[in-house]
Amino acid sequence: MSRLVRAISALVIVLASASGALAQNWPNRPIRMVVPYTPGGYTDLMARLVGQKISDALGQPVIFENKPGANAIIGTDVVAKAAPDGYTFGTVIAAHAVNATLNPKLPYDTQKDLTYVSLMSSAPLIMIAHPSLPANNIKELIALAKAKPGELNFASSGVGAAAHLTMEMFKSRTGIDMQHIPYKGTAGALQDIVGGRINVMFDIVGPLMPQVRSGNAKAIAVTAKERIPAAPDVPTMAEQGVPDFVSGTWAGIIAPAGLPKEIVERVSAEAKKALADPAMKEKLAEQGIVAVGSTPEEFRVFVDEEILRWRKVITDANIKME
Repeated sequence: MSRLVRAISALVIVLASASGALAQNWPNRPIRMVVPYTPGGYTDLMARLVGQKISDALGQPVIFENKPGANAIIGTDVVAKAAPDGYTFGTVIAAHAVNATLNPKLPYDTQKDLTYVSLMSSAPLIMIAHPSLPANNIKELIALAKAKPGELNFASSGVGAAAHLTMEMFKSRTGIDMQHIPYKGTAGALQDIVGGRINVMFDIVGPLMPQVRSGNAKAIAVTAKERIPAAPDVPTMAEQGVPDFVSGTWAGIIAPAGLPKEIVERVSAEAKKALADPAMKEKLAEQGIVAVGSTPEEFRVFVDEEILRWRKVITDANIKME
């Protein structure tokens, strides 16, 4: 055996031993969870609900750090560049897969620089409109948009967000043209729907349904396969003549690449356990969110599929970062 081969073999053994020792002593200090969005939204909710359960199970505090900006790229980059020692994790949503295509100058490689720990949940979207819009269902909305090409507008929580791309997919499927008005988050978009400055928008059910119940907005459709408990009276797209129209967002846990397998599997197992709890499932279902809890391997495959899925939508609609 040559000296080079012996040296490489020795290095592999040393690295493996160091990784094993790290996993055995972990965790012995607080863990941070980077949330690449502002507090109060879907991503933040999932991070805190599941993160607290992980904290309880591991016996160490989980410190949540909100680092919003650039469609989640800023916060995700913090995770990608952190040491793979089990003390930095992050939460991402559908925009994470979108960024792989939408932003060719990402400061990290979506598929190489991150460890995919667990898919926590998925959430279908609901389309709402201002009460004054002369369309109460999908058929009437399509007819109105075709009668006034380019005159109707729609809001989203940002360029490349699931809400934006879902509407682009809807436009493509139905042959209509509407003007996109992007916002920096759901709150501003919803405010302008209620104020009558925006005609329609998609987003997750939780923050939108209170405005529907109060009469400040009206619900048009949900993007799930079947009606959902959080909005039982709102028909699906398929019920209204747009078959196989299923879309939404999701939330998952990531970590830096190179994180020891034992740590990845422990956090994934604790997340899955937390999301299998009936009380957690019910709490999320009330907001139109479906608890998942996956293995690391399942989450990585899911992200790869999401990248391909949204790449087609982005390319077909010629969407560019603004």
